Amino acid sequence: MSTPKTVSIIGAGLSGLTLALALHQQGITCTLYEMRSAPLDIGGAIMLSPNALRILDALGVYSRIRSKAYNFEKLYFRTEDNKPADSYEFGGVQKYGYAALRIYRNVLITELSTMVADAGVEIKYHKKFNCVIQETESSVTCQFEDGTIATSTVLVGADGIHSKVRKYMYPDLEPIFTKSMGVSAAVPTTQLQLETAEPEGYDLPVTIMNKTHGAFVMALQQPDGHETFIGRQKRAPELDRAGWDALLNDKEWCVDYLRENISSFPAVAQNAVSAINTDTINIWPFYVVPKLDRWASEFQRVVMLGDAAHAIPPTAGQGINQAFEDVFTFAFVLGRCGGDDPDLARGLTVWQRGRQERIDRVLELNAQIDKRRLPKVAGAAGEVEVEDEPFELGWLYAPDFGEMVEGWLKGEGL
Repeated sequence: MSTPKTVSIIGAGLSGLTLALALHQQGITCTLYEMRSAPLDIGGAIMLSPNALRILDALGVYSRIRSKAYNFEKLYFRTEDNKPADSYEFGGVQKYGYAALRIYRNVLITELSTMVADAGVEIKYHKKFNCVIQETESSVTCQFEDGTIATSTVLVGADGIHSKVRKYMYPDLEPIFTKSMGVSAAVPTTQLQLETAEPEGYDLPVTIMNKTHGAFVMALQQPDGHETFIGRQKRAPELDRAGWDALLNDKEWCVDYLRENISSFPAVAQNAVSAINTDTINIWPFYVVPKLDRWASEFQRVVMLGDAAHAIPPTAGQGINQAFEDVFTFAFVLGRCGGDDPDLARGLTVWQRGRQERIDRVLELNAQIDKRRLPKVAGAAGEVEVEDEPFELGWLYAPDFGEMVEGWLKGEGL
C-alpha cells in the first residue's frame, strides 16, 4: 500500500508533537503548524498512566522523561474527617510495566519538540490556522491567517477543545461549558507538614472529599516530590477568553478561593494554603464536546483527534492519555492504509470506531468512580455499602496497540 505524501498537523502541543513522532516512525512526511511563536512553556503538570507511557516508550520518549517526573502508582481518597476512603491504581510496574508519572506540561513539550527537530520534522510557528479552502479525493488545502496556504494529502486537527479545524466539519458546534472551573497552585511539600498528619504516613496524590465544600486535591510534583500541587474546583459562570484571563490575573481572588472554608478540611490542607506563591496559580474552565458522529471529513482528508474530537471528564485522569492513544493508532492506520489508497476511508472509519469504543469504556469507568466517591446511602438496615473492590484496569493500562490496530483492520478485511 502507498503512504501519504504529506500530512499537515494543526497544533504543536502534546498531541501534535507526539503525532509527528508517530508519523515519522511510520515513514510518513509531516509538517507542524503552530499559532504561537515558540513551544508552549506554561501550564501545570499532567498525569500519565501506563497506556500513554507504553506509547511514549515505543516512540523513544519515555526514557528521556522518566527522571524528570514524579513516579507514583496510586491515587488516594480521604473523607472530610481525614479517614482513608478509597484508592485507585494509576500505574504499577509489576502489573502494567510502568509506574504513573506526574510531569510538567512544558517539560514534556520541550522534550517532544527536541525529538521532532532531531527527526527532521519542520515546525512552522506564527501559523494560525484559518480555514480549509479546498478538499478533493486526493488532497486538502488550508489557509492561515497570514494569507499563506498549504496543501497536503491529509490535514489533522490536533488543536484542542476549541479546535478551528473542527469548524470545517461542524461549523455550528461549540464546546459546552460544564459550569465548573478549577483553581490551583504549587507549594513546597514541607509546608504540608506530612510527618505530623498521620503517624503511619500520609499517601499522595490525595483527594479530600467534603460534602459541603467540595474536594481539595494535593499531588506531589518534581522528580523528588519537593513541590505539591494543590487545587479546588467550583461552580462558575462562563466567561470569554478575556474574562478568564482577567480572573487568572486576579491573584487575590484565586488565593481567597483556595482558602475558602479551609477550616472544614484537615490540618494538612490548612497547612497547604498557609502560604501561596501567586506566580504558581492557574485556573482552568471545564469544557466538553458532544459525542461526534465522525472525526473525518467526507473525503477523509481532514481528521480530528484528541480534545478536538472528544472531551473526557477528568475523573479517571484519561484526557491526555487517550489523546496519545488517538495519535499513535491513527499513525499506525495511516501507515497501513496509505494516502491515495481507496482503503483509507475504511481504515479511518474502523479507527474511529475502535477509538470510540475505548473512550466509551473510559466514560463508563468515570461513572463507576464517581459512584464510588458518593457518600454512603443510609438504608433501612443501616448504611448501604458501595462496591469497593479494586477496578480491573488491564484493558486500559496494558494493551498492545499495534496488535489492537491490526485486529481492527483485519476485522474490516484490510
